[in-house]
Amino acid sequence: MSRKIAVVTGASRGIGRGIADSLHNAGYEVVRVATSSGTVCDISSADDRKHLLDEVIAKHGRVDLLVNNAGVAPKERLDILQTTEESFRRVLGINLEGTFFMCQLFANQMIKQAQAGHSPGRIINVSSISSYTSSVNRGEYCVSKAGVSMVTQLFADRLAEYGIGVFEIRPGIILTDMVETVKEKYEKLIADGLTPTRRIGQPQDIADAVLAIQTGGFDFATGQVFNLDGGFHIRRL
Repeated sequence: MSRKIAVVTGASRGIGRGIADSLHNAGYEVVRVATSSGTVCDISSADDRKHLLDEVIAKHGRVDLLVNNAGVAPKERLDILQTTEESFRRVLGINLEGTFFMCQLFANQMIKQAQAGHSPGRIINVSSISSYTSSVNRGEYCVSKAGVSMVTQLFADRLAEYGIGVFEIRPGIILTDMVETVKEKYEKLIADGLTPTRRIGQPQDIADAVLAIQTGGFDFATGQVFNLDGGFHIRRL
């Protein structure tokens, strides 16, 4: 039996690398997409996205799983009263527009596969607790991740008739390069009760959720949001 094909964006480090490694260990042929290594693709570029899909199909013939993990933070954290249009366009162009059109492109390929009698594919979008948590010094990031949440709902709705499951993983504070510089600050907040589970998250926590979703056990729950945040999302007094 041939190996299933997974495409993981932002796979050169952090959460994306953890996801790609875990899928590889689970038996997938993994296309590791990044801007600096592996299969090079800037997901904010229509030409790059199309070239990526063409390359995957030419080499593997199909795609079984798309994990939209690629994303960026603002180069400079600015209060929303000073945020620049350039920063806004850059962050939304990658995090939101790139994710939307990656979903669109790969969804159409998965529909063709389903109509040809192959097993339906799955799409997983990695968002953030910033999709509903205000950070006024990086508003463009919050807006982009809130948009990813709606992208997931839209494609889950549209693709359900083809049996293609679409899911959102919403990480909390995960130890990646983005968090490393403020690790002590977050560890203190967590120790003081910011999250019920009093530890910082690891990329493997996110990878484990991807592994669970890819089994098909959640297909009847298409559109589901998986909060991987140590319980941050729980409203409590």
